[in-house]
Amino acid sequence: MLSRSLLSRSLARNAKRASGTLSQARRTFVQPSAVDKANIVGTPASVDDSLFTPRQDMLGFKLEAVKSTEKNRPIYLDMQATTPMDPRVLAAMMPYFTDMYGNPHSRTHAYGWEAEQAVDDARAQVAKLIGADAKDIVFTSGATESNNMIVKGVARFHKEKKKHVITTQTEHKCVLDSCRKLSEEGFDITYLPVQSNGVIDLAELEAAIRPGETSLVSIMMVNNETGVIQPIEEIGAMLRKYRGVYFHTDAAQAVGKIPINVDEMNIDLLSISGHKVYGPKGVGAAYVRRRPRVRLEPILSGGGQERGLRSGTLPTPLIVGLGEACSIALREMDADHARVKALSDRLIKGVTARVEHVVRNGDVNGYPGCVNLSFSYVEGESLLMALKEIALSSGSACTSASLEPSYVLRALGAAEDMAHSSLRFGIGRFTTEAEIDFVIERIVGTVSKLRDMSPLWEMVQEGIDLSTINWSQH
Repeated sequence: MLSRSLLSRSLARNAKRASGTLSQARRTFVQPSAVDKANIVGTPASVDDSLFTPRQDMLGFKLEAVKSTEKNRPIYLDMQATTPMDPRVLAAMMPYFTDMYGNPHSRTHAYGWEAEQAVDDARAQVAKLIGADAKDIVFTSGATESNNMIVKGVARFHKEKKKHVITTQTEHKCVLDSCRKLSEEGFDITYLPVQSNGVIDLAELEAAIRPGETSLVSIMMVNNETGVIQPIEEIGAMLRKYRGVYFHTDAAQAVGKIPINVDEMNIDLLSISGHKVYGPKGVGAAYVRRRPRVRLEPILSGGGQERGLRSGTLPTPLIVGLGEACSIALREMDADHARVKALSDRLIKGVTARVEHVVRNGDVNGYPGCVNLSFSYVEGESLLMALKEIALSSGSACTSASLEPSYVLRALGAAEDMAHSSLRFGIGRFTTEAEIDFVIERIVGTVSKLRDMSPLWEMVQEGIDLSTINWSQH
């Protein structure tokens, strides 16, 4: 007996043969002629074509991307918060907003078949970028959902026998909050510290593992505030010695920027964000290994889509965009990385050569597109306010509304004042040399201006060692 998917494909092939004209259409079964409609659905050819579902050329207006009317927009250097969508991604998505709008779960007609095929193609594109099997890719709304689904899902599935989870102090807030939620449910969470360069100590990780009790280790691949790259391959190899301990990595800031191969790195679970790889917002993916199978408890109930792990109708246009973004990233990763590295070096050298008392936070061998600098004797918020011509961040976009110093920098051992004085520069695919040069000039001038207003800076210039002052007496 034929499976439903095989039957659907068989029906699609048979239907294509019904009309030579239809087979030459851009996509199978989309807006056939009146004669084709009659051949396929048994409708008389004389029926008024206007009664059928309208095409985009019947909308009565031209489809155009909305453009900003603001003339002097700031230079964008906040790529860790989000990346601009690559125009090629938008072009790939557009047909699925207009002509090809079927539900990929509709198995009884052509609109559903073509949407299903588009989703399958995108699944393969995402999988290829990380060296995975396409069947191991689960589409979600983004990395936050993927992280929640994985961290909570794995822990809860194994809760009867294992109630210990390991993560780090510098994870994204959605991972830390997921762990705090598990802690409230009775799980024991170990938060590993990091060294002054932001990298974990592998010996401390191994010492934290409790055979028979630990179900999951979740460690971010590239940090969203500092660009620090964790030794993922070494961690994966270590954890393979402990049966039943699954390895998850939040790769939202890594996918498409550095090479990833889930098999070579022994990764069991991985989180992906669409809008961090020049794709659309509102879509992401989770890699969930099937061989050996990783079991997790779903956090959404419904129609059982995505292997029963993530119910809900899949957003075909967004998924197509994510797939195209991953395909472009795979082709252009080396060129992108080389260009971003050159711009990063230009920025760091340009600033540090002309501004003293600047500290780079995190490992210097991290991802070059994320540069975190602290400017002594200057408040980061004041610096941001003064740099209106540049879109920057003083930390994670998810916690930027807080006036508290970055918990990531504090975990690296940064003093509170240095954590407060940090700026994150996000460099990406569309950043130019002219923009970097403009930013250097603005940073140099603004830091100098703000320091001239600081009494602390005046004391330093006079040779006073601020660490020797007992501030409580003043």
